[in-house]
Amino acid sequence: MDYAFDAPPADRELLDFAVRLVGRAGQMSVEGFFGDWHSRSKEDGSEVTEVDASVEELIRAELGRRVPEDGVFGEEGGATSGTSGHRWIIDPINGTGYFTRRVPLFSNDLAYEDEHGPAIGLINMPLSQQMVVAGRGLGCWVLTGPEPDLRTGYRARVTERAGIRGARTQMHNPAGWPEELLTVLHRQVFLLPSMGGIVDLVTGRTDAVVIAGPPMGYEDVAPMPVIVTEAGGRVTDLGGTAVLEGDMSVLATNGRLHHAFLQLAEGLPRSRDLQFLDGGD
Repeated sequence: MDYAFDAPPADRELLDFAVRLVGRAGQMSVEGFFGDWHSRSKEDGSEVTEVDASVEELIRAELGRRVPEDGVFGEEGGATSGTSGHRWIIDPINGTGYFTRRVPLFSNDLAYEDEHGPAIGLINMPLSQQMVVAGRGLGCWVLTGPEPDLRTGYRARVTERAGIRGARTQMHNPAGWPEELLTVLHRQVFLLPSMGGIVDLVTGRTDAVVIAGPPMGYEDVAPMPVIVTEAGGRVTDLGGTAVLEGDMSVLATNGRLHHAFLQLAEGLPRSRDLQFLDGGD
């Protein structure tokens, strides 16, 4: 099932802290983007740089000072247990492939889960100086400028579009999509390359976001439930399972279009055989 967010509101002071922290992480990643670094391939084939590690270390250090009893899971540093039953999830640079190619589309992502589930989500695109931040029961907000501040943000809302025909749909990682999924969507919606992804969805610049191909990591999707829901939308996997419990594909829509997209994707494969295409055994 989807997340209903009928639990108590998130802590506003904790949300303010998270905004300041991710703002600092963004400044560090921008400095790194224009600096010198080396990249290497991890065991899963994805790229990592010294900047990824440094940004995650900054976030971990500040969390350790502010909420030492909370657990932490980071893409680069793995899991650190806590005693509170609460957990922070860090993706220091989401889109390292963009980062290493000097394409300004990466983000700094942070999520917080309490005993009720997803409570806080942040996606920061530091080179465009735009952050979306949401707290359970507190709404979803867009913050702009070099020093993001909730007091100067504006409310984020999804579109009101109700018809799927021609719906503006960003596709993430289409090189990994199976032909069947690509063809079915192409016949019904207006497919666009992924630019801001979830940021574009909750600011009304697109009606839906589809992520298929190789599965996403938990840290990639962790901020999505509270951000999309608080902006008035809906997010699941392509089969309709709550996104954090699904197969790590993503369907994020304005809510009105969600059922129609699920019907289109029903029974279709989610990924193509990239190993075969690369000539692998």
